[in-house]
Amino acid sequence: MAGENPKNSVNGVNNGAANRSNMMRSALFTVLMICLAAMLIVNWTNKGPTKVEVPISEVITRANNPDGDISKITVTGDTLDITLKGKDQPTETSRKDASGTLYDQGLVNYCEKLTGDELKKCNETYPTIEYKENVNTWGIVLDVALTVLPIVAIVIFFTWMMRQATAANNQSMSFGKARARMYGPDKKRVMFKDVAGNEAAKQDLVEIVDFLKNPKKYEKLGAKIPRGVLLAGAPGTGKTLMARAVAGEADVPFFSISGSEFAEMFVGVGASRVRDLFSKAKKNAPSIIFIDEIDAVAHKRDARGGAGREDEQTLNQILVEMDGFDNDSGVIVMAATNRVDMLDKALLRPGRFDRHVNVTLPERKDRLEILKVHFKGKPVEADVDLESLAKKTVGSSGADLANIANEAAITAAREGHKAIANADVTEAFERVAIGPERKSKVMTEKERKITAYHEAGHAIVGHVLPDSDPVHKVTIIPRGQTGGVTWFLPPEDRSYKNIYELKDTLARAMGGRIAEKLIFGTDAITTGASSDLRNVAELAKSMIVEEGMGTNTRNLVYPGEETGYYTITTGKPYSEKTAELIDVEVKNLSDEAAKEPSLC
Repeated sequence: MAGENPKNSVNGVNNGAANRSNMMRSALFTVLMICLAAMLIVNWTNKGPTKVEVPISEVITRANNPDGDISKITVTGDTLDITLKGKDQPTETSRKDASGTLYDQGLVNYCEKLTGDELKKCNETYPTIEYKENVNTWGIVLDVALTVLPIVAIVIFFTWMMRQATAANNQSMSFGKARARMYGPDKKRVMFKDVAGNEAAKQDLVEIVDFLKNPKKYEKLGAKIPRGVLLAGAPGTGKTLMARAVAGEADVPFFSISGSEFAEMFVGVGASRVRDLFSKAKKNAPSIIFIDEIDAVAHKRDARGGAGREDEQTLNQILVEMDGFDNDSGVIVMAATNRVDMLDKALLRPGRFDRHVNVTLPERKDRLEILKVHFKGKPVEADVDLESLAKKTVGSSGADLANIANEAAITAAREGHKAIANADVTEAFERVAIGPERKSKVMTEKERKITAYHEAGHAIVGHVLPDSDPVHKVTIIPRGQTGGVTWFLPPEDRSYKNIYELKDTLARAMGGRIAEKLIFGTDAITTGASSDLRNVAELAKSMIVEEGMGTNTRNLVYPGEETGYYTITTGKPYSEKTAELIDVEVKNLSDEAAKEPSLC
């Protein structure tokens, strides 16, 4: 089954209309040029000596006079061309009137029955009268052209106008068409073997493939094919790739569209596009519809909305299509989002999105497999240790790892290497994680000294604290937006962090400012610690508000601002008194980190 791209189809309509308009304009121009050429040719062929129009009565008198000056009269239809004696071409013309034939009018060819010398003598006395058929080809062509040309021009003009109107109508009608891209068997297929890591998520999707391939196996047992699968996870974890792998394994048409492509400024367009999308999918059933970033059109409805809002109409149409009266369409809807908390509850219930698949950040073994996939096909030296790289890339997504592999290849090419070396991989990892080196940045000797003590403060505090991650690298070469970097990497993947680890994180972040105060004096602190202090404030507030780790707010968690609940006085989802208490707790954690960070 050939793939169809509705978006390209819309462009095809527009391009086709433009091409037809150009063709009609060219045809009209060609017709006009042909007519102009015909008139020029007729004018050129008919061009001859200037003739004088004389009355027919004068012609008769002069012709019947033996001493007249006319030597020849050529009769063509109603026109008489008169050639005078001593001339080779007609110099006068006349036209027959309604009185009848030339004989009746008194113009007679006296010599037509004579022969020999008598004929010669008669021709010298009286003019010779020759009769010719009135066949003026160019005149006929000109007459026809002048008659038909206005009609042709009018027909072409109105045809062109109708074509323009049809093209505009097609464009307006296609406004409500879905812009989904269809990937059929003729497209390059993605298989599960092309997706490394996330084995748990792939296992959930393998069953979806089996549903599509062997539906009767489940129908015999009374099982229903899931109507929808929601892929939830952080950006770059491979949600879209997994959806394409499902389509590739199941070998069914795959319609892909972004949630934002449903949205328009005109009310009703989004719902129309949803209907069109599901209609196309049903015609190609069994098939898969994949909606990327579905939170763009399926966020929570509330009292501040209304039935006339475009996004709510689009969401309502999606809800109806996924679980309406016609629920045996053979269409499975897959959607991806990194904000499940924003989705409407009606969309998440069973019967619509029956399965929720969490696509998490890859673990260490998964990262190794992903790196092998992305370094496959690239020339790599034997000393490149992908396992060590997988260990260092804690918290990296699949997209980050793909970027590291690509940056390593770029670095190797820039350095003139024939293969990717371990140094190229390390540089690529650090470039992706903390930014490129800025060796060209000019720093004074005093600034380098301040930076060195500042970074040493981070490193020493992190080194002596028992629950801190080990130091990976310290440098005073500017990277990204920083003047220097002290890099801590966890020795292993961890799902949880305890309060001791978080407080040690706060303490090592304060180490740079404290080192500046010890070396240069209390009043000599610089702006170099601004990002550290910002990180301390954000982490401390998260510990208090989200994790319940405050001294006076232990085990209390406050709702986030995304819940939509706000108090009138503070504009936050908690009271003024609570906000003051949170500020106090945050300050206490910051002060504790600067004094005795290892104590709870």
